Amino acid sequence: MSTGNGNGPNWLEHLEDEDIAFLKRFLLNSGSLKQMAADYGVSYPTVRLRLDRLIQKVQLIDEQAKADPFQIVLGTMLTDGRIDQAGFRKLNDAYLNQKQKDTQ
Repeated sequence: MSTGNGNGPNWLEHLEDEDIAFLKRFLLNSGSLKQMAADYGVSYPTVRLRLDRLIQKVQLIDEQAKADPFQIVLGTMLTDGRIDQAGFRKLNDAYLNQKQKDTQ
């Protein structure tokens, strides 16, 4: 079964295992953030924030449909908070500069 829409990357391939586990639990709880908070033993706002970040990650992957895999990984790292905006810019700029040099 293909999870892509034919217009871009398979967004599920770019999610971490814990993101997929969160989505599964979300579905099994019929989308109840209150139940998710109880299951995880955290507050409702914490679960809401996690869901919002996951939504941002999927949106970023969809927006980056023409980007290459490195840029998608870099963008998801930014969304996950594993790198900051300045680090993202430096890595992406260095990558794009190298890529341009390689094509000349």
